[in-house]
Parts: sequence; C-alpha cells; structure tokens
Amino acid sequence: MAEIQFSRGTAEDVIPDVRLTRSRDGSQGTATFYFDKPKALDGTNTEDITGMYMIDEEGEIITREVKGKFVNGQPSALEVVHLMRSSEEWERFMRFMERYAEEHELGFNKS
Repeated sequence: MAEIQFSRGTAEDVIPDVRLTRSRDGSQGTATFYFDKPKALDGTNTEDITGMYMIDEEGEIITREVKGKFVNGQPSALEVVHLMRSSEEWERFMRFMERYAEEHELGFNKS
C-alpha cells in the first residue's frame, strides 16, 4: 500500500501532478507535487497539515515544503517540493512513486 498523507492517518485522495528534475550526475533531484483541490484543504483546520508523508511498505518519506495556493482568499491547491540529496534518496523516492503510480493509475511521461 502506497499513499500520501498531509495530516497523520488521513490519506489524500487527490492524485497529484508530479514533475521530476535530476542533476546531470544523478546526485540530486527534485520532485514537485501539485494537488488541485486536495481533500486536505476541505476542512477548516489547515493547521493539521504538518508536511507531506509518502508511506509505503518500506516506511515513510517526509517533506515539510508544503505551500498553499489561494484563489479569492480560499485555499485551492497544495504545492509540495521534495528534495533528494543523494542517489540513494532518489532511488528510494522512485520505488515509492512506482508503487504509488501502480495503485493510483498515475501515468508517467518522460519529457
């Protein structure tokens, strides 16, 4: 089971748009997630969002770079940036994404 959570114990149902970049030598990478109208913003208590947790059978990957996007003063989207500072972190992230993509029918395009 691979899922994404913004507050502990609550899986996010909205499938994100994910963009990946990686340095030429493969030592660093960035994943940018964009969630349009995520369930995490449905409630009035956005203080519950403490980060983004990517959870699978290997454990969890945590990132704290979560930013809200607002339209007319209302939260409408979340943008999350996850930095990978080694090829090991990149490989671990890719294993999570493969599991997540399979379970949530997320397509993958190489640009």
